Amino acid sequence: MDPNPPESLEGEVQQLRARVRRLELALYRQGLLAEDWPGPAAAPAAQPQATPTQAMSQPAPPAPALVPAAPVGVPSFATLHPDKTQLDASLESRIGSQWFNRIGILAVLIGVAWFLKFAFDNHWIGPLGRVVIGLVAGAGLIAWSERFRSRGFIAFAYSLKSVGSGVLYLSLWAAFSLYHLVPAPVAFLAMIAVTAFNGFLSWIQNSQLLALYAIAGGFGTPLLVSTGENHEVSLFSYMLLLDLAVLILVALRPWSRLLFGAFLGSVFYIGGWYFSFYSNNQFARTAFFIACFFLVFALAPRLVQIDPAGSDPSTQTSAWDKLATVVLPIANAGLGFLAFFAMIDARQAEWAKPWLAVLFAAFYLLLLRLPARGRWKQSPALLAELHLAAAVVFLTIAIPLKASGHWITIGWLAEGAALLWISRRMRSAFLRVLAELCLILALFALLLNPSIVVAPVFNQRFATYLFAIAVFAFMAWLSYRSSVEEPEDFDRSWPALAALSVLIVNILILIAISLEIHTYWWGAGWRQGYAQYLQYRMYAQFSYSAFFMVFGAVLLALGFSRHSAFLRWQALVLLAASIAKVFLIDVSELSQGYRILSFLGLGALLLGVSFVYQRDWFNLRGNGARHS
Repeated sequence: MDPNPPESLEGEVQQLRARVRRLELALYRQGLLAEDWPGPAAAPAAQPQATPTQAMSQPAPPAPALVPAAPVGVPSFATLHPDKTQLDASLESRIGSQWFNRIGILAVLIGVAWFLKFAFDNHWIGPLGRVVIGLVAGAGLIAWSERFRSRGFIAFAYSLKSVGSGVLYLSLWAAFSLYHLVPAPVAFLAMIAVTAFNGFLSWIQNSQLLALYAIAGGFGTPLLVSTGENHEVSLFSYMLLLDLAVLILVALRPWSRLLFGAFLGSVFYIGGWYFSFYSNNQFARTAFFIACFFLVFALAPRLVQIDPAGSDPSTQTSAWDKLATVVLPIANAGLGFLAFFAMIDARQAEWAKPWLAVLFAAFYLLLLRLPARGRWKQSPALLAELHLAAAVVFLTIAIPLKASGHWITIGWLAEGAALLWISRRMRSAFLRVLAELCLILALFALLLNPSIVVAPVFNQRFATYLFAIAVFAFMAWLSYRSSVEEPEDFDRSWPALAALSVLIVNILILIAISLEIHTYWWGAGWRQGYAQYLQYRMYAQFSYSAFFMVFGAVLLALGFSRHSAFLRWQALVLLAASIAKVFLIDVSELSQGYRILSFLGLGALLLGVSFVYQRDWFNLRGNGARHS
């Protein structure tokens, strides 16, 4: 009689399956199984009913052993140190599967290379045989790698493919450059075929690593078949086709690192060719190719496959995506402009430089109008801000290229005011930041311009200061209106911007009038001779003191009438500066009569201010100081 009847074996199998499912469930709860685990299986199919006779004759199956469920621990997110056992296992796996693999491949290559060198030195193998051996070995390694890939050794298979591709490239290079067995066009076409084959493999196997091998080989091909001669059309046409192929791959696969690699390779070849072969008679042809490269990489970031929502793990944002969507647009804009600018400068066409900047600004404004691409895209707001920033930067560059002197400052002031107004209409905080940066640049240009003025008041410097005062007054008014008219989406930075603008207006008024006082008395003194210059210097000091007192009094009156503590504090600071000047400078610089007038005027002004504060005509103690 069979000691293991079929019914008993089937029962044991069912028990084992149940145990395995319980173990899988415990591992899944601990996060040790992939998220795509199908989950607990349905209850096993019911066993066939045994007849009463079979049930009496068949021994009862042993009770299933209870497997204790693995404890489900709460994931810990606070620890920074993984389990030492896992680290050791990971390091061991990395050393055994990756490092030893690469070292072994390197050792084999070195051994084969030494053997071939020994054979070559002893003339065992001729030039044609050496090339044929290289081609056969490279193709054999690529074919052999497919055997390992089919068995699941993906990393090892890719390593063999990279070695095989390298052997093919080097063999073709040797056939052309060392042994002169084939002409350059034949070697070039053969290397293109190797590159295309690697690209095809990367596509059908969905491998970004193989695509990187293909791109590296594609960009290395011109160096390998270079003859040191100027072949601009052939070189740039080949590179343009290669970049377009990369662009197609990036648009269809989440392989953004290919795009950045293609950009770096293109910049390397364009720069190397320019410094070696460029001349003015190649301007039109070179401008056409650079424009093509610029357009490819300007449009490329809009095609990078990134899923902002993270619904597809293969398309989640990585550091390479940030390089392709943030760094690449900035670098492409800057290097593209520099390339055209250098060619225009070589032709000494100064009139075209500002229009080049305007053309770049218009191009990036046009990019803002292009719709975003479908589902797979980077944040459209980020790319739009980059294009907007590029347009503003190029417009800012165009102003000094076209204008000179105070007109540069006036142009930047007008640009800043226009951007601020547009930011208010569009409710764009980023555009407002650009406007503020432009106005800061204009302010520095205004204050640091070392202009020499002879005629007071009626001069370009004073006119520029008046325009700057008007622009910052407009900035204060616009900021104030924004903080008052839009309480529902109130931006707390608008009041601060309004206050800062008022402060800048008052400082510019002080500087502008002081400069004109200095210009008037300096010119009058030097026209009368050195002896009279000292006399007029005393007049200038008295004029400064009088102006500070009058302006301080005006600010104080405006502060009281507008109930603005901010204006009153500015007036008090200015009056304090006037006090310091009268007591420290006017005592020694002014004559007896002007000294008396200075002290009397200051004293009367201070007494009047003190009386107003003591009487509290504006009820400052009762209502408190209100800021406007």
